[in-house]
Amino acid sequence: MTKWAVVGTGAVSRSVVPDMQELADVVLVHSRDRGNAERFASEFGIPRSTADYEVVLQDTEVDAVYIATPFALHFEMTKRALQAGKHVLVEKPMALNTAEVEGLFEIARAQDVFLMEAMWMKFSPVYTALHEQLRDRVIGDVRNLRASFGIPFPDPTGSRTDLSRSGGALLDQGIYPVTLAQSVLGEPTGIIASGAVRDDGLDFSAHFTLEFSGGRYAQCACSMVEFTELTASVAGTEGWLTLSPPFWATTDLEIHAGDLRRVFREPGLITHPREGSGYVPMVRAVMDALKQGLREHPLHTGADTAAVFRTMDGILAQIRSTHAPSEADALPH
Repeated sequence: MTKWAVVGTGAVSRSVVPDMQELADVVLVHSRDRGNAERFASEFGIPRSTADYEVVLQDTEVDAVYIATPFALHFEMTKRALQAGKHVLVEKPMALNTAEVEGLFEIARAQDVFLMEAMWMKFSPVYTALHEQLRDRVIGDVRNLRASFGIPFPDPTGSRTDLSRSGGALLDQGIYPVTLAQSVLGEPTGIIASGAVRDDGLDFSAHFTLEFSGGRYAQCACSMVEFTELTASVAGTEGWLTLSPPFWATTDLEIHAGDLRRVFREPGLITHPREGSGYVPMVRAVMDALKQGLREHPLHTGADTAAVFRTMDGILAQIRSTHAPSEADALPH
């Protein structure tokens, strides 16, 4: 069994690690705070803990590293793990821009190790069901998509508002609508974006339209200061599909297609109960890929990840160049 080290002891790790332990052997946990590492290890039955990242990288028992630190740290920590010959599963966003993503996959290929961004949404059974419905043309020709992830986070002193640890709402939340849109429609041919941005470049909200060939489009939004409606839908010439909220972690898919009764009043429903905290399907897929000797997962490749980051780079460039300076006065520092 592949032996894993977990890097980071925050809320995400607390959800992912129990799911990981269903399928993998977690032997080491790292936190910059030794006390946090020791407490996490005790709570989850992990035999060893450390506050020294070099201990993780030099541990010959550790085959793979799961990185769930504040995401401004992802690039450097992932780079070092890859260079140490470790397989890496790194939380989204795996880096801050396209150049960093492409650089990490170049290192992984050179080192002959596995690398994947932990985009758990793409491995959920409901996400799979959505794409099965699209392949079966249940809603005809796909024409448009809508998705948003806006939830207010009230703590102005947390990592979300600290550029040394974070990178804004788009990278943290908007990555889900962009990933969903591109998995359905491909890479956009045009971007129209606007948002609220602090003077130092940290974005608090964004709304954007992605344009695709043939007049297709996606309307998306993200925010860390207000709610947006948390469903997603894909619409076509013969109906639409709705992922219930929160769409990136849903267990339900509504099918509005067929006769008028099913379109408007009694949609079909596909339900898949959540396994653990919802990360089990992704962890299982990674473990299977490692057993097969794969260095990327075909459901979420390096090319897929870089394409999403190209779009987010474009969105950020627009909203940072067009925001009004007065907007910064209302945003936390």
